[in-house]
Amino acid sequence: MPIKILIPAPLRPFTNQQGTVHIEGRDVGEVLQNLAAAHAELGHHLFTSDGRLRSYVNVYVNDDDIRYLDQERTPVGATDVVSIVPSVAGGAGAVAGAVDELPALSPAEVQRYSRHLIMPEVGVDGQRRLKAARVLCVGAGGLGSPASIYLAAAGVGTLGLVDFDNVDASNLQRQILYGMSDVGRPKLAAAADRLRGLNPEVTLRTHDTPLTSANALAIFSEYDLVVDGADNFPTRYLVNDACVLTGRPNVYGSIFRFDGQASVFAAPGGPCYRCLYPEPPPPGLVPSCAEGGVLGVLPGIIGTIQAAEAIKVILGAGDTLAGRLLLFDALHMRFRTLNLRRDPACPVCGDAPTVTALIDYEQFCGVGPTTQAGATAALPPELETTVEELKARLDRGDAVWVLDVREKTEYDICRIAGSTLIPLGELARRTDELPQGPGAPEIVVHCKMGGRSAKAVRLLRDRGFANVSNLKGGILAWIDRIDPSQPKY
Repeated sequence: MPIKILIPAPLRPFTNQQGTVHIEGRDVGEVLQNLAAAHAELGHHLFTSDGRLRSYVNVYVNDDDIRYLDQERTPVGATDVVSIVPSVAGGAGAVAGAVDELPALSPAEVQRYSRHLIMPEVGVDGQRRLKAARVLCVGAGGLGSPASIYLAAAGVGTLGLVDFDNVDASNLQRQILYGMSDVGRPKLAAAADRLRGLNPEVTLRTHDTPLTSANALAIFSEYDLVVDGADNFPTRYLVNDACVLTGRPNVYGSIFRFDGQASVFAAPGGPCYRCLYPEPPPPGLVPSCAEGGVLGVLPGIIGTIQAAEAIKVILGAGDTLAGRLLLFDALHMRFRTLNLRRDPACPVCGDAPTVTALIDYEQFCGVGPTTQAGATAALPPELETTVEELKARLDRGDAVWVLDVREKTEYDICRIAGSTLIPLGELARRTDELPQGPGAPEIVVHCKMGGRSAKAVRLLRDRGFANVSNLKGGILAWIDRIDPSQPKY
């Protein structure tokens, strides 16, 4: 019988952009094997070479993780829905101390927070807990913007921000902390002005530094909980491990195109991020928002949910997302909640943890410290070429065939003249369109920044294309150093 399978956005390029497919099968294992047979490139991302389901891919039947059912032998029927949930990076007690230790509210604060004070779930004591709370936002970008704005507005007494980037014009589509006058400014300086203007009662602390294994524990120890607005996997795992080691709840959010996730990890007795995703995906499998795009309002929705969860953790009110993963599909306006469990074998929060200190997260995630967002692991130098070298060869009329593996929407913005577009998700089944055989020109592959094209180079070399190289820096480097007349994105 055909079973409905929900395909997440990062994997849809391998299912002809289908978000839902129907595949025959009696149990999860059979359904996934049939899915892999129908979409071979997708199968490579789901299974290892020896046929095991990859550790960064979680599979749910309806709302339950198959790891806590009968794993791949879990039976499925006509009414069941199978969800594939790859990594993209209950309730809890109040984080503040006893009521008699909490700071008092001034008359001005009583007026400011009056709509909170008349709510029985908050009240005067709850607002005093918010005033006593210390919350750290990791990242002042798409997620950090709405989260920090609402946490400041709610009266969180001490709000910390970790970031080291400058405001770019491309940020303004979604990072609502900033305006046109902030372009070029350090994000923390612009964010501090905005948040102090919103609520001068809040103590704002800025950490203008990359978050690393060397400083994370010291920074986290100064706060009661952490809001994770990171945009890369090394920082995701660093935040998780540092939260577990310091005993701080981790209010998690992630975004990609139209899809968002949210949860509360490392709450007392609850699962951590590694319980859900023990290992990161291979570099380049899940594009960053810089390469895959993101709907401008999506981080507003997920970041606001993070702020709401942080406030509930501080108050000790309601049911937080601890033990649950919230999935949001903005394109079809759907929310789903999947159940999570703490893994007793988790290397960080399990019964016998093996990770008891912070590690090298760049190495753990398979990327170098200077790798750009969205890039994959570095290729050998002999498989790369610079934009200057490509321009010189094109000007001389050398035999070069430029392959663009971006999406059509990106190609419409800017392109290298004479290039051929074959999106990465279609490349495996369209290799017959590439020049090959004796006398064929060298294929130079490019994408936006070099990550997807590096993956394409590996794919082509595995298919027998020996004369192929990656354009370092992608189309952005081409525009910066060769053709600045084209728009950047």
